[in-house]
Amino acid sequence: MNCSAFSKELLENELFGHKAGAFTGALKDSKGIFEEANNGSIFLDEIGEMPPDLQAKLLRVLETGEFLKVGDSKPTRVNVRIIAATNKDLIKEVEVKNFREDLYYRIAVFQIALPSLKERIADIEELSLYFLKMITHKTNKKIIEISHDYIEILKLHSWNGNIRELKNIIERSVILTDGSELTVDSLPVELQKLNTDKSKGKILSAFDLASAEKIHIQKVLNYTNGNKTKTAELLGIALTTLYRKIEDYQIK
Repeated sequence: MNCSAFSKELLENELFGHKAGAFTGALKDSKGIFEEANNGSIFLDEIGEMPPDLQAKLLRVLETGEFLKVGDSKPTRVNVRIIAATNKDLIKEVEVKNFREDLYYRIAVFQIALPSLKERIADIEELSLYFLKMITHKTNKKIIEISHDYIEILKLHSWNGNIRELKNIIERSVILTDGSELTVDSLPVELQKLNTDKSKGKILSAFDLASAEKIHIQKVLNYTNGNKTKTAELLGIALTTLYRKIEDYQIK
C-alpha cells in the first residue's frame, strides 16, 4: 500500500475497511488490507507520508493487534507483520513533529538503509541491463545491448531522481531505438551534453585518469549536496583547486 497515493479518508478505508452505513455509498461491510492480510505481511510504502491521526491508529494495531473499522465500535483483531519504506529521514520528521516518535520506535526494530543510486555508481550497468530486459519484454523490441559510451554517461550523471530516473531513461531509449543496441543518441539531450569533453570532442572514458578524477569529484559533490568547501575538505585539496577542476571538467 502506497501511503502517499490516497487522501486521509481513502487511506484509512483502504487500510482498515468500513462497516455498512459508515458513509454515503457504504452499502455493505468492507475489509481493509489489515484484515485481508491477517497472519501475513503488509508492505507500507512511503510511510513518512501517512497523516498523523492514521499514524496513531497504526500504532494501536502494532501495540494491541486491534483496530476499529470506519463506522464500527467493535475492535477487529489481526496478526500482521509490517514492512515499511520511506524516502524521508524519519528521525528529522520526528524532530519537526511530522512523524510520531512512539510509532517510529515501534517500526524501527530492524532497519535496512538502501544507498541512493549516486552512492553506488558501480551498480548502474547491471541495473540498466535489468531495466532493458524488462522493458524490451514489455514492448517486444529486440534490443540486447547497451553501448559502452552510453553506460559511461550514465555513470557520470548526478541521479537526483534515483532508480526511477534510471528506469525512465532506459525506457525512453528503448522507445527511440530501432536497432539492437542502446546508443548515446537515444539519451536525453541534457545527458548527451552533460559529460562531453568539448576540447577533445569525445565522451570521457571511466578508464582514463581525467575521467576517473571527474567521476570522483562529481560523486563527492553529490554527497555534500554541492557544498564546495566541504567537498574540497573531503578530497584533501584547496578550494581554489576544486574550482579550477570543476571548470576544467565542466562539472555542473
